[in-house]
Amino acid sequence: MTNEMGHALVHLVRDLHGDGFIPLHRPVFEGNERQYLVDCIDSNFVSSVGAKVIEFEQHIAAFTGAKYAIATVNGTAALHVALQLAGVQRDDEVITQALTFIATCNALSYAGAHPVFVDVDRDTLGLSPEALRRWLSEHAEQRDGQAWNRRTGRRIAACVPMHTFGIPLRIAEIVAICDEYGISVVEDAAESLGSWVGDRHTGTFGRLATLSFNGNKVITTGGGGMIITDDEALARRAKHLTTTAKIPHPYEFVHDEVGYNYRLPNLNAALGCAQMERLPRMLEIKAEVAARYRGFFAGTDVRFVEPLPGTTANWWLNATVLDSEADRDALLDYTNSRDVMTRPIWRLMSRLPMFQHCQHDGLENSRWLEARVVNLPSSVPESQFHRLRE
Repeated sequence: MTNEMGHALVHLVRDLHGDGFIPLHRPVFEGNERQYLVDCIDSNFVSSVGAKVIEFEQHIAAFTGAKYAIATVNGTAALHVALQLAGVQRDDEVITQALTFIATCNALSYAGAHPVFVDVDRDTLGLSPEALRRWLSEHAEQRDGQAWNRRTGRRIAACVPMHTFGIPLRIAEIVAICDEYGISVVEDAAESLGSWVGDRHTGTFGRLATLSFNGNKVITTGGGGMIITDDEALARRAKHLTTTAKIPHPYEFVHDEVGYNYRLPNLNAALGCAQMERLPRMLEIKAEVAARYRGFFAGTDVRFVEPLPGTTANWWLNATVLDSEADRDALLDYTNSRDVMTRPIWRLMSRLPMFQHCQHDGLENSRWLEARVVNLPSSVPESQFHRLRE
């Protein structure tokens, strides 16, 4: 990583995004957001009951092709409930990747489960089917259609693969392997709204999946998440659990189990409805930004992370892989000192104090990527906002 390349990259980012501080990813409100918020306020339905919540769920279900969508206050809450719906119980084990955002493992912890970390593929940055099969062959045994860890004696209840930065992983292979072992798959699709494997949206391969609409995602509701599934019974239970497990009644308050106050407020859903109207155009523009980066890094020693053939990324965050940790640090220092925000990938979950005791497979690729990945500014450029108003 040379200063010349850093200088040229900063020039490209400023050509895309203008002067001043350039964030990694900023929200865009260039549609009906303001009007829909006013409509909610005028209706007096601003909390978890309101028409916009239902409408937003319908938008997500239609866009992803899932039969059902249940809105929650954030993606972590969605994943917490999805794990419970998948049958994860206290002291069960859940296989996931160490190369992920903390929310994945936080949700596992809320469920009382123990993470088991399996390596990722270097090309997708997502859970590796080969590593998963190898780990299961070495450590798992089947009893009555369920998988158990021979080393710990715990049940392996679920697998949570994560589509890193919106880049689809080899999800069909992951699901096929888990099916062999009787392990439920809950897709962490928090970052991949608008990403596809062939003509099938990410999040529609496992029993359940979750999405996030945090302020830095492709679309945002301020905070917010979603559970998607094709299983009607799971969808009904998801809505029940996320609305404090209250039995429907015009005026009485009766709750039949411990539930959660996780329902998305109508105000947030109003933002989501407006954002969904602009999502296809946002994805077009973000793909153009990615193409500029792709052209810039072509022929250099820096790898620009691309989706696998036959898959489509939403280009939530553009990612590069540098030659070394020293090159990564040089790029981070050069760009951030010039008000162009770049960031490294997350610290591995297995290196955090609360998860460092968890079983893992060595995580060779995860450790290699942790030392080399840099994210680049990936917002819809302000110069393109006019296209969102058309």
